Amino acid sequence: MASLVIAEHDNSKLGEATAKTVTAAMQVSAPVHVLVAGSDCAGVANAAAKLAGVEKVLIADAPPYTRMLAEPMEALIVSLAPAYDAILAPATTNGKNYLPRVAAKLDVPQISEITKVVSPDTFERPIYAGNAIATVQAADGKKIITVRTTAFAAAAADGNAPIEKIDATADSGASRFVGEELSRSERPELTAAKIIVSGGRGMQSGENFKLLENLADKLHAAVGASRAAVDAGFVPNDYQVGQTGKVVAPQLYIAFGISGAIQHLAGMKDSKIIVAINKDEDAPIFQIADYALVADLFQAIPEMEAELTKLGY
Repeated sequence: MASLVIAEHDNSKLGEATAKTVTAAMQVSAPVHVLVAGSDCAGVANAAAKLAGVEKVLIADAPPYTRMLAEPMEALIVSLAPAYDAILAPATTNGKNYLPRVAAKLDVPQISEITKVVSPDTFERPIYAGNAIATVQAADGKKIITVRTTAFAAAAADGNAPIEKIDATADSGASRFVGEELSRSERPELTAAKIIVSGGRGMQSGENFKLLENLADKLHAAVGASRAAVDAGFVPNDYQVGQTGKVVAPQLYIAFGISGAIQHLAGMKDSKIIVAINKDEDAPIFQIADYALVADLFQAIPEMEAELTKLGY
């Protein structure tokens, strides 16, 4: 049978995580169908239909799915489950919210945050904050999987799958959306940025993070932080990179004043190029850095900014 991928989106734009999850699904059980559940989300369905490897897109367009709350999403997914061998979702906040509920309702174990498909029933996933990789084999039956999308390439956008409208399931009313407070920024979103400039406890204060923000603006980069910097109140929680924050894999990750605790490394060690600046030559982050600079970051940042200015950034 087929795999069902649950699309990550904001009702207007398809998240890149969906394209990467499709790549994983192709290795688990083809053909691949994509479920777009949302409100006024026809544009999202059209984008999903263009993903290479997708045979069909199912669209459930109804108000209960506007915020992808766990209860209405679970009811919809469970109603579709009999037709699929595997159900996959990105390991995003949304995917981590509704898919465990689906697994519980189907009475099957969930396989979380896979980073590799070894075979259709065998997967690799990180454990112990990414210090070890476990190979897990699923028993016979339906597979419920979240995908760590930093480990998979995005499916190309050269497909042309048909779109099929499906009915919404009855809303139990067990939950409702109350409100949200969003931080607005002209910089790229942290998990989608190609360059990330990140700071740790070595930044010493939230005021000093303005140095990183200026540098990030020159590089068109996102700004991240270690948990130590967040816990110290230097920056908000949505800056946090790490095991209990956001998992990122940019083309370039520049770490200023970050020692490299395993919890932080678990969230960024898949970055293509890692540059670390720290005055402690024994900082653990140097062990995974492609480029390491032992220096005072308050001297290094202005020098780097000056060099970028010379280059026209």
